[in-house]
Amino acid sequence: MEQSNHTIVSYFIIKGLTDDPELQAPIFVLILFIYLICLGGNIMILLLVSLDPQLQTPMYFFLGNLSLLDICSTTVTLHKILFIFISGDNTMSFFCCITQMYMFISLQGDVLLILTVMGYDRYVAICRPLHYQMVMNRRVCVGLATICWVIGYIEITPTLLAVLRFTCYKSNIINQFFCDVIPLKKLSCSDTTFLELYILIEGGFIACLVPLILTFVSYVYIINAIMRICSSTGRRKAFYTCSSHLTVVILLYTTIFWQYLTPESMDTLASKKLFSLFNTAVVPILNPLIYSLKNKDVKSSLRHMLKSCKVNV
Repeated sequence: MEQSNHTIVSYFIIKGLTDDPELQAPIFVLILFIYLICLGGNIMILLLVSLDPQLQTPMYFFLGNLSLLDICSTTVTLHKILFIFISGDNTMSFFCCITQMYMFISLQGDVLLILTVMGYDRYVAICRPLHYQMVMNRRVCVGLATICWVIGYIEITPTLLAVLRFTCYKSNIINQFFCDVIPLKKLSCSDTTFLELYILIEGGFIACLVPLILTFVSYVYIINAIMRICSSTGRRKAFYTCSSHLTVVILLYTTIFWQYLTPESMDTLASKKLFSLFNTAVVPILNPLIYSLKNKDVKSSLRHMLKSCKVNV
């Protein structure tokens, strides 16, 4: 449907990661492996947090929410490219494309908000330890998590409505492996001024910069409190409890910056696809790995669960 005249489209063609037939099979195996590892690692975190009483604390409650978001986000983006490899059908209906775009961006917003709340949780735990149980009680944690999930879906609604108002497209070929707002905006021959402003103001400032600033402020107070600890052992322990969360925050924000916020003059198609793949597939794998390898409680709980499984067998 790539024509000289502009027209409304009923479906899109997803080009995927490569056009080279010889690379199709290796890439399929790689993506399937990444997807299964992501599912396995995040489901493991969810099981540990749900079943181990020692992990039923605010920090691990939010970690469970992060794992659930990673599962949903990865499934939303990778299921279609895996289906394309299997079936050879690289078409996607307009409705499915818009739904995928909406779900992915909403889930990304939820992840940023949950990470912000996790930063606040670490602030309360280190800077106000005597009030921690009172401030971060079960009701507050559930309320904060609910707000994060809801806001993620509300803040993307104007973007969805703006895309739905596009009356024509220059082409129906999306040179990406999933439907995202930037490729759709570039394909549209309608006026995209509002969408561009909204992406800049809401996507760049409200959805990304504000959570980043809040997380940064939390860590300013955290580091200040840690430096006042007299014991070097106590300082190391305090830094250790924050290192996993801080590592995930740095990885995610760096990826999002290069995927969405770099100037178009710096864009290359290969780099966009690479950072998109890293954001949608690799980061969700790294989250459980980072928390498993760097967290003594999670490692202890995992060892206990594995021992219990061996005994039952």
